[in-house]
Amino acid sequence: MKAKTNINSPLIKNLYDIRKLTIKVVLAILLIFFILLPFAKNTYQFLSKPLQTQLPSNSTMIATDIASNFISPFKLNFYLTLILIMPYLLYEIWKFIAPALYKNEKKLISTLFVLSCILFYIGINFAYQIILPSILHFFIYIAPDNILPMTDINSYLNFCLKLFLVFGLAFEIPVLVILLVNTGIIPIKNLINNRRYILVGCFGISMFVTPPDALSMTLLAIPMYILFELGLIFCKLLEKN
Repeated sequence: MKAKTNINSPLIKNLYDIRKLTIKVVLAILLIFFILLPFAKNTYQFLSKPLQTQLPSNSTMIATDIASNFISPFKLNFYLTLILIMPYLLYEIWKFIAPALYKNEKKLISTLFVLSCILFYIGINFAYQIILPSILHFFIYIAPDNILPMTDINSYLNFCLKLFLVFGLAFEIPVLVILLVNTGIIPIKNLINNRRYILVGCFGISMFVTPPDALSMTLLAIPMYILFELGLIFCKLLEKN
């Protein structure tokens, strides 16, 4: 005889909760996506503004594929939806794992969830407002005089998405430092004593994830190291409390 499945078992209950969480997140993504879809063209114009202000007066953006005029705004709308849905997703994950945590763990993780969202959005805004115009100005400035820059809209979108993701994740360094120290994986003294190696590591990482020029590498490495120091300050404040 086949053994009956106990629907009240913790495993079945967790699987049911994960299924319900997945459905809620997917529905939220679809809802925001279709709300933003009518504004997809305007959103892409806003994204392309840093490039359009840098291009010469006789230059413009181009579409090398006949479907790019549709696909690029559509793709941007999807990624913007994922960015906007992140706080809700973290909140749902928090509700799922909170019952298994102690009181002090709940306080720490809830704080880190909020901090990670804020830092991620700050990183994207920093990349859009400061890093992207600087890189575009540098690339257009060093272009030969006999070459007229005309960037493909899909290539520009991919470049921006990569840049935003890199800086959004880089701004999570304070959260990573807090987790490493508070879980006991790396003592704070080891991080303090190895600052010089971490600085070199920041430049090494930025060399692989940014465009192949010294400006982009420096514009990422320096904020990464500053954020590392900020994470150390947070850890010291947590130790005092």
